[in-house]
Amino acid sequence: MIKNYFVTAFRNLWRNKTYSIINIAGLSVGLASCMLIFLFNMDEVSYDRFNVHAAEIYRLTIDAKSPDGQIHKFSGTGDVQGPAFKSQLPEVQAFIRIYGTDFTVKRNNEVFDQPALYVDSNFFSVFTFPLKYGKQQYALSDPHAVVLSEETAEKYFGPGDPVGKILELKLHNVFQPFTVTAVAKKSPQNSSVKIQMLLPQASRTVRDGWLNFFQNTILVIKPGTDIYRLNEKINRLYLSDAESELRTTANKDKMTYGLQPFLSLHTSTDYPADNGLAGASNPTYSFILTAIALFILAIACINFVNLTVAHSLRRAKEIGVRKVFGGRRMHLIIQFLGESFVLSFIAFLVAVLLAQLALPFFNTLINKELALSYLFSWKLVVDYISIFFLTGFLAGFYPALVLSGFNPVQTLYNRTAYAGKSYLSKGLVIFQFTLATFLIIATFTIYAQFNYLMHFDLGYNPQNVISIRVFNISKDKFTLFKTELAEVFNVQGVTADQGGRWGTEGYINGSRVFGFDVQKIDEDYLPLFQVPIIKGRNFSKAMPADSAHSVLVSEEFVKQAGWKDPIGQTVDFFHDQRKYTVIGVVRDYHYLSLTEKLSPVLYSMKPDYPWGNIFVRIAPQHKAEVLERIQKEFKADFPLIPYQYKFKDAELTEQYDKEAKWKHIIAFAAALTIFISCIGLFGLATLSTERRKKEIGIRKVLGASVEDIVRKLAADFAILTLASAAIAMPAGWWATTTWLQGYPYRISISFFLFLLPTIAVLLIALATVSFRAIKAAVVNPVDSLRSE
Repeated sequence: MIKNYFVTAFRNLWRNKTYSIINIAGLSVGLASCMLIFLFNMDEVSYDRFNVHAAEIYRLTIDAKSPDGQIHKFSGTGDVQGPAFKSQLPEVQAFIRIYGTDFTVKRNNEVFDQPALYVDSNFFSVFTFPLKYGKQQYALSDPHAVVLSEETAEKYFGPGDPVGKILELKLHNVFQPFTVTAVAKKSPQNSSVKIQMLLPQASRTVRDGWLNFFQNTILVIKPGTDIYRLNEKINRLYLSDAESELRTTANKDKMTYGLQPFLSLHTSTDYPADNGLAGASNPTYSFILTAIALFILAIACINFVNLTVAHSLRRAKEIGVRKVFGGRRMHLIIQFLGESFVLSFIAFLVAVLLAQLALPFFNTLINKELALSYLFSWKLVVDYISIFFLTGFLAGFYPALVLSGFNPVQTLYNRTAYAGKSYLSKGLVIFQFTLATFLIIATFTIYAQFNYLMHFDLGYNPQNVISIRVFNISKDKFTLFKTELAEVFNVQGVTADQGGRWGTEGYINGSRVFGFDVQKIDEDYLPLFQVPIIKGRNFSKAMPADSAHSVLVSEEFVKQAGWKDPIGQTVDFFHDQRKYTVIGVVRDYHYLSLTEKLSPVLYSMKPDYPWGNIFVRIAPQHKAEVLERIQKEFKADFPLIPYQYKFKDAELTEQYDKEAKWKHIIAFAAALTIFISCIGLFGLATLSTERRKKEIGIRKVLGASVEDIVRKLAADFAILTLASAAIAMPAGWWATTTWLQGYPYRISISFFLFLLPTIAVLLIALATVSFRAIKAAVVNPVDSLRSE
C-alpha cells in the first residue's frame, strides 16, 4: 500500500506540472534561505570555540565615567595590567597581551604594508593555532622572532618552509632583521584572532603606567573561580598599585575593570573585538536574518496550502471514486501527506542546489567566507531534517484534512463546494502580504536613510582629494614632498593630519575637566578641505609660535565649554601640562562617520605628533597623469614607505558599507517575499474563480462585460491587500522608528514611506489576480453552465 501511495503521488505531481513547479519553486526558495541563514548563525555562535581553553579565557574591560557623567565602555589596556594581575592573583593562570599594528616590510628591495600583532611568548599555549612549520615553544621566545601565516609566508618567500629565513621590518624608522621561527596554518573563519604576522611583545618598547589604553589583555582564569569576586580583587589591586598615578590626574575612581568571557567577544555590542582582534558582529543581525528566512519559509508553506486547496476541485472526482470503492478518510490523509512529503523532498534537493549557487552572493553580502560543506555538520543536518518534516507536515496537513472530507456523491455530480468562505486561505494571504508590505517599508526606509547619509552636507569638500597613508614621517621630509607637489600641474593643494582618531581630556581655563578629540593639522588643512574659520584666525607660517602655544577649536567645543568669547581662552592637556591659547573657531564639519555625533575637536600643530595621512587635492582633469606623477614623487622622497592612496569620497562611502549591505539584503528579501506571495495569491485567485465559475457564466449571459467581471473578482483581493497594509503600517512605523534611533543624523519619517509600498504591493497583487481573472472571464459561459 505504501508503494501505491508513492506511485500515485508521483503520477499526480507529473500530471499537474505547473502546480508542482510552482510549489517546488516556492518551497525550495524558502528552504534555501533557511540553509544560508543557518550557515550564518552556525558561524556566529561557533566563534572562538575551537580554542581548547576557550571557557577559561577572559578579556579585561574598562568602564570609564566621563566628566559629564556618561559611562564609556572599552577594552583597551596597557602593558602593566597583565603582569600585575598574574603575579598577585592566584586565580589568574596566564596572560596574553595582543596589540594590533602595521609594519613596513622590506623584501628583495620592495616594501610592503603588513598588518601584524604583538603577542606574548606563551601565545600558542593559550590559543589553539596549529603550526605548519616550526615549534610552538620556541616560536616567540626570541625578541627578533617573527611568526607568519601560510598566506603571508608564501607572499614573501614563495612555497616551501621559510623557517630560518630573514625578513626586514621597520622599527623606530630603521629596518631590522627578524628571523622566521614558525608558520601558522590559516586561521579559522570563526576566530577573533586572525594571524598574518606575530611578533613577541619583547621586541617593542614597554609603556609603563596604568593609564595607557592601546591593546587587549587576555587572562586565563583557573576553572571554578568566582568571577564576581575576582573582579572585586582586580579593582582593589588596581586602585592600590595605580594610586600614585591616579592622585595626579582627574581619573581617580572613574575606571572600573571587568572580565569579559572570550566566547562572548564576537557578538558583544559593549566591548566588541578591536585593538588587534577582528570579526566584531552584532547579534541583532542574526535575529533579523533568521526572521527573514522564517518569513520566506512560512510564506512558501502558505503557498503550498493555498495552491493545493485551489487545485483540489480538479481532484474531486478522484476523491469521490476512492471513497465509493471503500477508501477511508485516513487513507486519503496519508495519500495527500505523502504527496506533500514527496514534493518537500524534491524541493529540499533543489534548495541545496540554490544554496550552492547563491552562496558567493550571500558571502559578499555578509562579508564572510562560508562554504557549503558547513551544511553537513551533524547539528545542521538535524536542523534540516527537522525543517523537512515540519515543512512537509505543515504544508500538507490542512489540504489533506480538507480534501479527504469531500462528500463522494457531490463530487461525482460536480457539485463540490469548498466549505466555508475561505477564511483561513484569505487570512494566510493577508499574513503574506503583511510581511511583504512590511519588508518593502523597511527597504524604502533603508534606501532613504542611506541616500540621506551619502548626500548629507558634511561641512567640507572631499571631492578630488586623495589620501596617502604614511608612517611617522618627519616634518622636514613632509615639507619637501609638499613643496615638490606644489609644482606639479593640476595639484591644487597639499596638507596632512595625524591619522586615526585621537581623544584626550584637559582643563578648560585651569579648572573644568573636559573631554575632546585632538587633530594635528598644518596651516593648509582647513583651506584645502574648504572649512571656514568663523572667529579669529587660522594657523600661520608667519607665526612660528602657533605650533607651540596656539590651538583652534570647533563650534561644538565652544558650545560644550560654555564660552561666550572663545578667543584667548586656554586649554591644557593632562599629559602635557602646558597651556594652549585658542586663536580661532572652526565651523563644525563631520570628519567621522555620520553614525557618530559631532564631538568637540581641538586642532593643534604640535610638532611631537606624527603625521599619519597626506592629503592632495587635484584638478578633475587628467587625473591619471596627476596620480602617476604623485606616485613618482612619493616613491622618490619615501622609498621605504609603501605607496597607498584612496580618494577621500571613496573612504566616506566605505564608512557606510554596513548600511549598503543591509540595503541589498532587505531589498532582496522583499523581492523574494513579493514573488512567493504572488504565487500564493495566484493560487487563491484560482480557487476563487473555480468556486465562482457558474456565477461568472450567469453574469456573462446576463450581459456583464469582461471588465465588469475582472473588476468584481479583483475587488475582493484589493480588500485583502489593503487589510495587509493596515496591519503592516503600524508595525513598519515602530520598526523603522526604532532602527533610525541608532543614527544621530537621520531622515524624518514621511507618510510616503508607507504609502508608496502599499501602492506597490496593491498594484502587484492586482496584476497577479487580474491575469487569472481575465482568463476566467473570457471562458465561454456555455462551458461552465452546460451541466445545469
